Amino acid sequence: MTSPLSAAPSLLARALVLTVILAACGTPPSTDANPATAPDAGLLDWSEQIEVREDWLTKRHDMLLPMMRRHGIDMWIVVNEEFHDDPLTEYVAPARPYTGRRDIFVFVDAGDQGLRSVAATGYWEETVARFFESPVDPLPSGEVLKDLYDTHRPQAIGLGTGGSRGMTRSLTHDSYQFLAEAMGTDAERRFTSAAPLIEEYLATRIPEEFEHYERLVALTEAITRRALSDEVIEPGLTTVGDVRRFMYDAMWENGVTTWFQPDLRVQRRGMEEVGSRGFLAVAEEATVIQPGDLVHIDFGISYMGLDSDWQKMAYVLLPGETDAPDGLKVAMANTNALQDALMLRASRPGRTAGEAYQRTMAEMEQQGIVAQVYSHPLGNHGHGVGPSIDFRSADSEDAAARVLVEGSYISIELNTKTPVPEWDGKEVYVMQEDPAHLTADGWRFFRPRQEAFYLIPS
Repeated sequence: MTSPLSAAPSLLARALVLTVILAACGTPPSTDANPATAPDAGLLDWSEQIEVREDWLTKRHDMLLPMMRRHGIDMWIVVNEEFHDDPLTEYVAPARPYTGRRDIFVFVDAGDQGLRSVAATGYWEETVARFFESPVDPLPSGEVLKDLYDTHRPQAIGLGTGGSRGMTRSLTHDSYQFLAEAMGTDAERRFTSAAPLIEEYLATRIPEEFEHYERLVALTEAITRRALSDEVIEPGLTTVGDVRRFMYDAMWENGVTTWFQPDLRVQRRGMEEVGSRGFLAVAEEATVIQPGDLVHIDFGISYMGLDSDWQKMAYVLLPGETDAPDGLKVAMANTNALQDALMLRASRPGRTAGEAYQRTMAEMEQQGIVAQVYSHPLGNHGHGVGPSIDFRSADSEDAAARVLVEGSYISIELNTKTPVPEWDGKEVYVMQEDPAHLTADGWRFFRPRQEAFYLIPS
């Protein structure tokens, strides 16, 4: 029986596939919808990815002690259950499978001795021993935990409880009970949420990730441009489900996966708008893409423990058309204006997320543009932790307290709604989403933004 790993494309095969993708799709110039030449975005083989990520882990562990002290955490415990991995495990320990029933990773502020990193695992693993105290013949994890507590007497023991996100509240009930019983009642009284520490740890980007994230975004763009082209879409025949299945297969060709299913939205003249949670609803898979349609894709890729998030739009030409109607071009320009307001003028390191949102919307009001902003952090997770510039939380205490940090990654996710004369005044959404990083002068895209619709001939 051939395993999925051995059946996956080799590095050379994936590189050839990606070269073909990029040659066919290229990079959209800022004022042109036609392809140009794109940079090489070849991805690493899986064994190479592991090696690079372990180098990153060394740097992350070096940052951890100051973070723990900033958040008043003397001991941080991450528990990984077999077949129920903690979302933190691959970022605090080597990104490898863990099958020891219950594997525990402990970080202790040992005062003048610095950071102690201890692994209480079901099985010894050489790679884990490079980063943690981990004997070849492991002691029972309960004994290890009790000894660490008795030795260091930490005042605050941080656990994966509390917070508003899955990665901050991932500790299971049974794992909590195990920790409490193993460490004792006195230790349990010192258990506290590690959510602020977890958020800072995951939200902190290291320079070494940047080039790999660029490659990830380039591949996301390349697959999207293929999906929104006549390679995949034959108007009148191709369905939304056909496009979605193509994108799954394209990820398989390149040895990557995704953190959410690709979604498509379709707008057309005379079509009734269907809403979902305040947004334009996702199209059903049976929807046939027709000439004159405006097609939107929401898509992201997972690679090297990093996630991308990407939204782009294409127009299906009517017979005799060579470009999108002027009204749709105005709609695209409005969304570009919203991007400029948020990225270039409203956002700076040191400003709060709420302030960036309010500045953006004030500018949109001055320009008479109907806009929504729902941008969120990116990095280790597609819906990452950190400041979100989002209408749903803009007036909250959290947004008022969350400061934008230089070097962080974000999904610039937003839309505008514009009446289009050629569609009898129907209001059209132009939705865009692009990964960006924060510089001293505002957010900067990893790839050039879309300023013209991709065009699909009939």
